[in-house]
Amino acid sequence: MSNLKEDASHPKAHTDKAGSDKAGGDKAWTDVQTYLLAVVCLVLGVALGYLFRGSAAPVAGAVQASASTDGSVPQGQPGQGQPSQSQPAQPQLTPEQQKAMVDQAVAPLLATLKTSPDDFNTLTQVANLYYDGRQYPDAVKYYQLAVKIQPTNADVLTDLGTSLWFLGDADGAISEFQKALTYRPDHPGTLFNLGVVRWEGKGDPKGAVEAWQELLRRNPNYPQKQEVQEYINRARQHAKG
Repeated sequence: MSNLKEDASHPKAHTDKAGSDKAGGDKAWTDVQTYLLAVVCLVLGVALGYLFRGSAAPVAGAVQASASTDGSVPQGQPGQGQPSQSQPAQPQLTPEQQKAMVDQAVAPLLATLKTSPDDFNTLTQVANLYYDGRQYPDAVKYYQLAVKIQPTNADVLTDLGTSLWFLGDADGAISEFQKALTYRPDHPGTLFNLGVVRWEGKGDPKGAVEAWQELLRRNPNYPQKQEVQEYINRARQHAKG
């Protein structure tokens, strides 16, 4: 996946996981599991400039870009967690270090799944950790297992779709987003990400405009309303050629 240039801003698919923490339920973790998760989130967040989901809000991460003026298709995969220009440069974890940290964090949860393979809460926790650690093939695997248990859970369907997008599967991502919207048609994270994938993944700026207009229609008080409107204007400009 290509990186975003630091001197240009682009709409990014929300990487906050659309509130999946709520979908996972309130089952308590052990102190060790909680500690490991905190360490992973802290280190990965600092090293990658990555925005993690907020458990209290479905779209806790604000849109991370201002609109460019050339009307071009956004470049690079959305949601890559690129630090803004105002952020100091942070040391980068190697892929091996990143994977090792995630593997350590998920180990006790995977042990739980050996005895309780249909534990929806644990499945989503594992998927979320893999997602946050950018281990998207594993995230997809566990989101799919969670969806089998709760097939109408719009949050997890959105997370599954976003993970597929990061793996380069635009069609698969759109399919999951559309499923999510059948159960929760006003889901702002789903609608935003649908617009991004339609534009970047399918070269369909008109489809992106439709998704983002629907987002604003159904969520008139959306916190990033101005940014979304700027993306709509850019997509319209691009559609005109």
